[in-house]
Amino acid sequence: MAKLNLYVVRHGQTYFNIFNKLQGWSNSPLTQKGIDGAKETAAKLADTKFADAYCSDTTRAMDTANIILAANTVSAVDHPTTSPFFREEFYGYYEGNDMNQTWYVAGAPHGVPMFKDIQSTYSIGKAKDFLKEADPFHLAENNDDYWKRIDQGFELIRNNSQLKDGDNVLLISHGNTLLSLMERYGEGKYDLSTRPANGSLTKLELDGNRVKVISYNQK
Repeated sequence: MAKLNLYVVRHGQTYFNIFNKLQGWSNSPLTQKGIDGAKETAAKLADTKFADAYCSDTTRAMDTANIILAANTVSAVDHPTTSPFFREEFYGYYEGNDMNQTWYVAGAPHGVPMFKDIQSTYSIGKAKDFLKEADPFHLAENNDDYWKRIDQGFELIRNNSQLKDGDNVLLISHGNTLLSLMERYGEGKYDLSTRPANGSLTKLELDGNRVKVISYNQK
């Protein structure tokens, strides 16, 4: 397996973002601010040579990826590889629901009525477990469900035989996924009380099965 530099960008702002709605496997379009923000990120990455690009199969991620790749002046990659492995957490019954209301339903029975309370008292992983418990259909992903899927995404990148040591790879990701990655791999070095900004850049190093955080939530 090659040692890779992974440039992880959160998708541009969407309408569900400004409406404060949970947006996992559901989707809403990029706002004009989201498009402009993606273009700003694209300008910063225009001279970074990418050997490949990946994103979830949601339009907010694909649109962000295409904006970045269209502005890139040095890469041969013109479109991303899409996969459901890279989707945001699945919120089940609560897809599209108000974020604060949903986390109250999930956390209040455990004495933690807000997402930040669940995170600080337990963990982001435990928030996933609480939400699956609260889902009347029990379709929301718990922590184990979530990582089994996300890990398949990382394997998809690692098993790309065209990639070689030192290659740069673009990955368009999502807010809770970035928080989850930092909780799992950030070694407690990063402030996760604030969500990563739309269009922000996080850099990871993939070396075999090892994931190392280089930087997080760069504007």
